[in-house]
Amino acid sequence: MKLLILAVFVGLCLSQHNLNTKHNRTSIVHLFEWRWADIAEECERYLAPNGYGGVQISPPSESIVVTNPWQPWWQRYQPISYNLCSRSGTEEELKGMITRCNNVGVRDCRLVSLLDLALEKDNVRGKVAEYMNKLIDMGVAGFRVDACKHMWPGDLSNVYGRLKSLNTTWFLPGTKPFIYQEVIDLGGESIKASEYFELGRVTEFSYSAKLGKVIRKRDKEKLSYLKNWGEGWGFMPSDKALVFVDNHDNQRGHGAGGACVLTFWDSRLYKIASGLMLAHPYGVTRVMSSYHWDRHLVNGKDQNDWMGPPSNANGSTKPVPINPDSTCGDKWICEHRWRQIRNMVIFRNVVNGQPLSNWWDNGNNQIAFSRGSKGFIVINNDAWELNVTLDTGLPAGTYCDVISGDKSGDSCTGKQMSVGSDGRATFHISHTQEDPFIALHADSKL
Repeated sequence: MKLLILAVFVGLCLSQHNLNTKHNRTSIVHLFEWRWADIAEECERYLAPNGYGGVQISPPSESIVVTNPWQPWWQRYQPISYNLCSRSGTEEELKGMITRCNNVGVRDCRLVSLLDLALEKDNVRGKVAEYMNKLIDMGVAGFRVDACKHMWPGDLSNVYGRLKSLNTTWFLPGTKPFIYQEVIDLGGESIKASEYFELGRVTEFSYSAKLGKVIRKRDKEKLSYLKNWGEGWGFMPSDKALVFVDNHDNQRGHGAGGACVLTFWDSRLYKIASGLMLAHPYGVTRVMSSYHWDRHLVNGKDQNDWMGPPSNANGSTKPVPINPDSTCGDKWICEHRWRQIRNMVIFRNVVNGQPLSNWWDNGNNQIAFSRGSKGFIVINNDAWELNVTLDTGLPAGTYCDVISGDKSGDSCTGKQMSVGSDGRATFHISHTQEDPFIALHADSKL
């Protein structure tokens, strides 16, 4: 009997590592502090057409309201009830957003903040599972669970084991929710990320910290050292990891990574890091979409890191306006709409399942690699020009560089790169370019 229960449970746990996105949609985006109405619009007008597989939303439950400081971002992470009302909108607006996003193939992954609940008690476990199941019934595809290292894995496994299969309006019968868990483990921690592997994916904070360190060239780190990036750097197994350049915590200096973490404040380096993350096969990738706040640095510490999203005088969150050039206005940053990042999300979809091959580096901060025969990326993070002819692994033809522009019919708004019959191409990348990298993929062939 025990063996049978164990076998069934292991099968359940493994299924919770799956992203539950539509075929070949491989990345999710965190629309941090967006209203439900704006997320619904964004799913339909931008995320689905550009290959995003899912969206992480802010906690939808009722939370405390803090007035000193005025309505900070972190009040959303202090729930006071299971009522689905928040500054992002009402329960009905939440339902509408989930339906509209699912209808265009963009899944929702919402955050569960479990406070300091007595999860060892059966009635508490049941209440938490009831809340999560209500969201599953609405069409939610998965959950990010906050502060997991403060909760015993046995308690979490009991709660996860009570969760329903996903709504069959959008998902196959028997599909379990995607689970990823916030566990900060930079090594030397008393609680290990590996203790949570069997329950679902785990946030790999070392990835964010070390990628920022390499791109910033701190402690003499170099891009050429990334030849064995991933498990070779001591990270968790790829099939257990969820990775990001930055998240809503460490972009404000909270949590892991410190000053090495790259954010939208360093846009040039941030785009290089995002391009590398999305080109590389390691982990499930999450793109950050932020808002601007007024920084006030004192001895390197941002005194305004508490500031909430763009808001009206009464504390309600402002809509996200879209400018004619497809960027966002009113202090919404919208990194997920930056051409370089959006096109690398598409790149990752195109190369999904292809191995990393044709690695090249100059021993310093110029690197290149292919993803099988489907994609190729070249990065120059040195202080001098890159001039090199490389084996791309791509079929012969002319390709649109999706970093400098977009493919439009049979033409390209950016650079055009010619790959010869031998699969080789010559690359010139100035170190003074705004975006010192080039990416080509099968669908960008002209």
